[in-house]
Amino acid sequence: MRLFMTYGEVEECKPMDAEDCAEFTDVYWIKFRLITNARFAKRKLDESTFLGNRLQISYAPEYESVSDTKDKLETRRKEVLARLNPQKAKSTSQVTKLAGPALTQTDNFSPQRREMEYQFHRGNAPVTRVSSDQEYFASSSMNQTVKTVREKLNKIEESGNQKRLQPSSQTQPDLKRTRVDNRRRI
Repeated sequence: MRLFMTYGEVEECKPMDAEDCAEFTDVYWIKFRLITNARFAKRKLDESTFLGNRLQISYAPEYESVSDTKDKLETRRKEVLARLNPQKAKSTSQVTKLAGPALTQTDNFSPQRREMEYQFHRGNAPVTRVSSDQEYFASSSMNQTVKTVREKLNKIEESGNQKRLQPSSQTQPDLKRTRVDNRRRI
């Protein structure tokens, strides 16, 4: 139980003695409060070794209530839309309006037609540049981390540019000299 709690808040945990399983095997039903925690735990723990035995983790949608399924599907829909269009994901009403007609139009295409459309758009897609000030994550701490890393990389880049611009007599000796490989290949 504690192993699973490291991946998020567990709402319910109960043994499933009536389940068909191999001898000396225990089956538990664990319900996380957030579906994202359940996905993460499954991705990390499935087929991993625990106390010398392999864990097998699977979803059990047959034990979900209708509201759980509805919440799961709504969360998944928002995640997919956020990945498809990060600018519009912040206002879900605009995204829903845009996604509705697009989905019904592509449903009418055959698989070959969809592939042809995909190849056409992929070949003609403009190369876009992303602003370095743009927020990529919903979490402010992740955005702060990205900002900090960018600042450090910019400092490193600037110091490298300054060394190249200075005349060689003014530069300080490097801490490490580059070695010349004098070995001969046979």
